[in-house]
Amino acid sequence: MECLDTALRQVLASVPISPSPPGKRVLDLLLSSIGLIASLPLWFLIAVAIKAEDRGPVFYRQKRVGLRGETFDVMKFRSMVQGAEGNTGPVWALTHDQRITKVGRLLRATAMDELPQLLNIFNGTMSFVGPRPERPEFVTQFLKNVRFYHRRFALKPGLTGLAQIYGRYNTPPHQKLRYDLLYARHAGIWFDFRLIALSFWISFRGSWSKQVRKW
Repeated sequence: MECLDTALRQVLASVPISPSPPGKRVLDLLLSSIGLIASLPLWFLIAVAIKAEDRGPVFYRQKRVGLRGETFDVMKFRSMVQGAEGNTGPVWALTHDQRITKVGRLLRATAMDELPQLLNIFNGTMSFVGPRPERPEFVTQFLKNVRFYHRRFALKPGLTGLAQIYGRYNTPPHQKLRYDLLYARHAGIWFDFRLIALSFWISFRGSWSKQVRKW
């Protein structure tokens, strides 16, 4: 299933959009432009490393759900073996997932697999800070099982955010939602700066996959 069904799209389309803090789009454009230019050498090195390990494709494209339920494509550096979900369909990655390649483990620990999403930030489908965009298959499930989950779609999805910094990949969706709604209440340009700085520090330390950080 690539997109949400009609009923769920209608629900999300009616969610009031939360106003963006002044200067947020300017900050996104500025930092994504700088990031794309500065990271170009890394793109080359990552591509070579991925190809050297298994000669498979460098990039992996996925459908994600963004503002008010609009679906869009995100591109990531491939961190799993080719055809990782061929027999299972969409499933959560595990802490010691055997499908993740050696290069992929390093990319995930430093969040370098997410670098291509700077293009999403530049074109406006994502922001640097906001709720993490989920796959349509998981959004359908969470909308049915997690109370108030629809409220996170009032915000543009982000590359980083409270849920990403203070949680983990396998943090339950209801807990991630609490972080997302907390961010919505405190959103501001200086708060975004703080979260972006924390994200760079975690990437520098290579600790995205380690223990939960305290809020």
